[in-house]
Amino acid sequence: MRSEGKTATGRAPAPCVFVTDDDDSVREAIAFLLRSEELDFQLCASAEELLERVGPDHRGCILLDVRMPGMDGLQAQRALNERGIRLPVIFISGHADVSTAVRAVQAGALDFVEKPFEDELLVEKIRNALDLDLEEWQSEIERDDIERRILSLTPRERQVVEGILEGKLNKIIADDLDISVRTVEIHRANALEKIGARNSSQMIRMVLSSHSYRDWLL
Repeated sequence: MRSEGKTATGRAPAPCVFVTDDDDSVREAIAFLLRSEELDFQLCASAEELLERVGPDHRGCILLDVRMPGMDGLQAQRALNERGIRLPVIFISGHADVSTAVRAVQAGALDFVEKPFEDELLVEKIRNALDLDLEEWQSEIERDDIERRILSLTPRERQVVEGILEGKLNKIIADDLDISVRTVEIHRANALEKIGARNSSQMIRMVLSSHSYRDWLL
């Protein structure tokens, strides 16, 4: 089965499990298991093949063998990070590679499973990874939406929101901007409506969760 990475508005792209192992028998065993669970997947015989197939827009997770000819699992993990591919990674390790898999988890991988693996355990880890990736995708969509709302603010509304983020009272914001308190209240109300917040506390949380708030406050 093959899954193409794509973006969609309001709906997550179909998840795909990228199975990467140089052992044909391991790939086929996992493929059989994923078919039985009705999960979409792609089979990759090397890390290089994985990097050719997966991109930042894909959703799902990656099963990655620790020890492979050419680029090994840890090198592949670093390459994925460098390319901005944040899919959860589950390492597949032989007994002798467990310590390496643990280091991979410490470096950002989600989990590892030791060969020979139990089908039920592997499926559980995969489904956990898919759930985690879906949550991250939904959070990213929300952050993008908040970002668009923030960009819709007028320069003056933005200045007022900056003052709110700094904990200033309306009167102080008004003095700083040389405008009336009533004008500050109007800009605050407009900003709340545009950002979609019920109150200032919620607006602060939403702005702080956005991509650019750090640059904004510099």
